[in-house]
Amino acid sequence: MTLQLGGIHHLTAVTADAPRNLKFYTETLGMRLIKKTVNQDDTTAYHLFYGDGVASPGADLTFFDFPTLREQRGNHTVGRTGLRVDSEETLKWWKEHLEAQKVSASGIKERFGHISMDFEDFEGQRFRLVVDGSNKVIPWAKSPVPADKQIIGLGPITLSVPKLEPTDAMLTRVMNMRQVRHYPARERGGETFVYEMGPGGPAAELHVSVDPSLPRARPGAGGVHHVAFRTPDQDTLREWIERVNSFGIRSSGEVERFYFTSLYFREPNGVLFEIATDVPGFAADEPMESLGEKLSLPPFLESRRASIEAGLKPLV
Repeated sequence: MTLQLGGIHHLTAVTADAPRNLKFYTETLGMRLIKKTVNQDDTTAYHLFYGDGVASPGADLTFFDFPTLREQRGNHTVGRTGLRVDSEETLKWWKEHLEAQKVSASGIKERFGHISMDFEDFEGQRFRLVVDGSNKVIPWAKSPVPADKQIIGLGPITLSVPKLEPTDAMLTRVMNMRQVRHYPARERGGETFVYEMGPGGPAAELHVSVDPSLPRARPGAGGVHHVAFRTPDQDTLREWIERVNSFGIRSSGEVERFYFTSLYFREPNGVLFEIATDVPGFAADEPMESLGEKLSLPPFLESRRASIEAGLKPLV
């Protein structure tokens, strides 16, 4: 059987204002803070994970808290992040809700094969709410957003690149994705190509927007650090490591993140990819009912808890 990815696992973006980020994503977007931890490579920075009511893989939107300037938009990065909801009626609710919260939203229309609506957070992080009628909400009981209107999870994710061919080769030859359709980019020039992995559908789509006229993006707040794709467990992750290595692609090798195990590498246009396991998940070190209520540290950082906590600024 051909090795297949299961869809989007998580997306990690950048904020320069963790307290305001926490307020926006839990109150305005109604997502659950499922893990409050630190960047394992820079423990002075928070790593905040938001998700659904039970921290499902594929519903994790995460943020590194870095003191940085705003992103300068362009190519060689993730240009927009999809968040799935269950119906066009729910989209209409979100448009009214966001505008009541002073967050501007686009019109609701078909974009790239899905009924959707675009908006941005307070730092310019770009999102697209997408109708996905094939999946159901797993609600967070304490969310200010009604249970039937909450966000299901991530997808599709849109990359911005100047040239399709190198990225296409990575996606199809190495990662076993399928190019299924393409559309003109309506907001500006260029073309968008849609790739499907595993089961397909919005939770398992990667859109590649090609526009050679854009400058190279400069990373910063409101931008994306990396996108991660799902694999079930360590055994299949090791198959992916072997496969990526067989193509001579420079990679991280196996990286233990405690909540999942990962492989990192860059596609040819420079976007950082991760393949991450669905297990053991975020309840590995705290009860499901109290996820995100205190600072969690993986065992290999626990001995440094006092110094790490002293270096973090309050979130509230």
